Order: sequence, then structure tokens, then C-alpha cells
Amino acid sequence: MKAIQEFTKGIIKENPVFVMALGLCPTLAVSTSVQNAIGMGAAATFVLLCSNIFISLIKNLIPSKVRIPCFILVIASFVTIIDMVMEAYVPPLHKSLGIFIPLIVVNCIILGRAEAFASKNGVFKSMLDGLGMGLGFMLAIMVIALIREILGVGTILNIRILPASYKPMIAAILPPGAFITIGLLMGLLSILQNKKKSKA
Repeated sequence: MKAIQEFTKGIIKENPVFVMALGLCPTLAVSTSVQNAIGMGAAATFVLLCSNIFISLIKNLIPSKVRIPCFILVIASFVTIIDMVMEAYVPPLHKSLGIFIPLIVVNCIILGRAEAFASKNGVFKSMLDGLGMGLGFMLAIMVIALIREILGVGTILNIRILPASYKPMIAAILPPGAFITIGLLMGLLSILQNKKKSKA
């Protein structure tokens, strides 16, 4: 039961984007299309999972005074791996995401989980935490991208779902559209959570 809670908290209860408002820079920047959202979400999940596991394994070997630089070094190593893999196998997606792949190194979600969780817990719990937080981030960025792509272009994954006569809401794929979409989704989630608490 505890293992399930550890895994699901990042997806719903402690969602990094909608609840804790972390990692908003890449969320705002790459959520113009579902394809970009899947790529960024997968990359961040890989880094979160691997860095959490590795940091949990070596936590007792890291002196407390240099733990943050050590965490960043570990995270940067996994970011380099995913950056090179994406460049080799999915170059169009790699080009589309651009600088936001290397910037995963300083993503506050990943460094925050390394400091707050992986450095204080065992490998299995850290693995579940990394996977849950990563999937929560991916889910959030995909929902935002889905709304923005449909309203802004009329497509999903470049497949037209709205009629050709549809006039795209260009604002949806511009930066203000990202802020408005995130704000509305956060507000909706907050209302649903408050209703759930009042019923309990």
C-alpha cells in the first residue's frame, strides 16, 4: 500500500506542475504540441528515475558539504545520455526541443527529488518516487499540450481533428496561452480537490 502511495503521489496528490508549480519553464516552452510534450516528458522521466536510483545508491558516500554539486553531476550525466540518444534516434524531436533538453540538468523537480527524497530513502522507494514524479510531469505537460495544440492548430500529433474551416486560436500556442491554460487547469484541480475534502 505504501509503495502504491509513493508511486501515485507524484501523479495526482503532489503533481510537480499542477500542485507544486515546479518545472514551469520547460512546461510553458515545449507544450505547444503533444509530440514535444511526450519527448520532454519521457526525457525528464528517464533522468528522474535514473538519478533517483543512483543517488539513493551512493547517498552514504557523498559528504554533506558537497551533496548538491554531486547531485548535479549525477543528473547531468543522465541528461547527457538522453540528449545523445535523442539526437541519434529522433533528430527532428531533438531539434524541436533544442536547449530545453540540456536544461533538464537544472530542472527544480529533479534536483528537488534528489535532495528531498532520494538522498534520504532506499533504492526501491526512490525508484517509485522518480517514476511517479516523472509520469506526473509527463501527464501534466501532455494535457497542457493537448489543449494548446487543438485550440491553436486544430490537430493532435499533426493529425487534423477539427474541420479545415476551423479558425485557429493563435494565442493558444503563444506564451500567454501557456500561462492561461496552466492557470485554468490549476484552478480546476483546486476546485475538485476542495470538493473532495468537503465531502470527506
